[in-house]
Amino acid sequence: MKKKTTVMVTMLLMMMVVVVGSVQAAEKLPPEKTFDQTDGVLDRARSIEDIEYKIMVQRATQGAIYYMPAVVMVDFVKAIRRDLGGDLNDVAYLNAPLGSDDGFLTANDVTAYAWASLSSSRGPIIVEVPPATDKVSYFGSILNAWSQPIEDVGPAGRDKGRGGKYLLLPPGYDGETSKAELEKEGYFVYETDTYEYGFSFRPRLYNNATDKDAGDYAKGVKIYFLSEAVNPPPTNHLNATEKSYDCLPYYNYTFFQDMDHVVQNNPIRTQDKAMVSLLKDLGIVKGKPYEPTERQRKAMHEGLLLAYASMQKYFVTPGKSMEPLWKDKNGKPKAQWMFWLFAPGQPEAGFTHETETEILVDDRAAKYFYVTYLPRYLGGGTFYLTGLFDSHGDMYDGKSTYKLNVPKDTPAKDFWSVIVYSLETKNFIRDVDRVGLSSRNADAMQINDDGSCDVYFAPEAPEGKESNWIPTGEDFFLLFRLYGPESKDFYKTWMLGDLEKIN
Repeated sequence: MKKKTTVMVTMLLMMMVVVVGSVQAAEKLPPEKTFDQTDGVLDRARSIEDIEYKIMVQRATQGAIYYMPAVVMVDFVKAIRRDLGGDLNDVAYLNAPLGSDDGFLTANDVTAYAWASLSSSRGPIIVEVPPATDKVSYFGSILNAWSQPIEDVGPAGRDKGRGGKYLLLPPGYDGETSKAELEKEGYFVYETDTYEYGFSFRPRLYNNATDKDAGDYAKGVKIYFLSEAVNPPPTNHLNATEKSYDCLPYYNYTFFQDMDHVVQNNPIRTQDKAMVSLLKDLGIVKGKPYEPTERQRKAMHEGLLLAYASMQKYFVTPGKSMEPLWKDKNGKPKAQWMFWLFAPGQPEAGFTHETETEILVDDRAAKYFYVTYLPRYLGGGTFYLTGLFDSHGDMYDGKSTYKLNVPKDTPAKDFWSVIVYSLETKNFIRDVDRVGLSSRNADAMQINDDGSCDVYFAPEAPEGKESNWIPTGEDFFLLFRLYGPESKDFYKTWMLGDLEKIN
């Protein structure tokens, strides 16, 4: 017992020494400051010149990033008015795919799209989608003014290919007929939080159907108000085939005009109130004409450049907007081709880019910086690979010549396609005869003895390779699309090689 007591006393003394030592060590630290830790902030603040201008620049930067998904929707409205002589609630269609004289974020060159911008400011509005035929069906989505998907259409959408009437109720709808009653009448009904919407439908062709068949099918899309449903007036269909159509966002003064359009033509949602308040410094005020001063224009020009630089960096940095698809067990890329990254839960949520706690401002801006019309439900039978870097890990440049070998066994049940896009605009390279190639062009291309195909990217065609060449001439990136991937995990047994820089 005496031995145990001695041990306990010894341990207690040791603990006291440790505690006392710790207290003494703490006392050697400078006392924690409170009211006198200003670091001279008042004098430093007084030295800042032109505070108002600096704040305008900051608000222009953050406003541009915040409004990116809404701006791309406004540019469809502007283009249909300017380039096609149409307006809201008209349907634009093509009898042939888009080309290098058109401006459309990362569109493909193999599809005769149909699209429209519409508004429910006059009341509930209906988008009537025709039933699929033995030649044509649609894959696409209806979005609100913030590029948030409302619903998908066609065989993969709500109507399951049987066609349907998609009814969009404006914010605060209090009509005599309830949503439940309208659904009983056969409408697909959606309560929305914006007045403006848009859709872009991609036709799927069967049984040797042509792009002209797709254009004719688009004439079956109807837009009219619920108040006109008993006897709908004819929908205005605009043939955009021979027109140069440009719905690109431009990073100049027009970007802020687009932002003002969103503010003036849609309700201010609760989640957007704080940003709308900050836009007052730029002259964007709900209910007032947009007449910014030269000083405000200068600040916006400066702030927009920073916003573009930020979104561009997000776009080209692996692990941000995209990451390599093929990696070894240590996480090192086996190939430079990348697939799109989405914030956790967003595909399941329908790409709202909102959660219970935040708006995913940077992530949604990074997406709509280069794409439009994400679907409500991920899928649709197309897989995208993005190319930015060659086999050495260097970004593609518009002065060099590159070669891509596309294997014979590329796992696309329908066809594969590779398209060149401008790194600056995210659109086709302008004023060229060809923006892409696909296996649908195989008869006109040179095929290797092993069945593979070499595609060349360069300002000028390599000698003797004109049929396999896609023009560049400026810094670019690629989208390699597999239409009808053979399986969901095709990439586990197949890999696309990188671009090889020839000279």
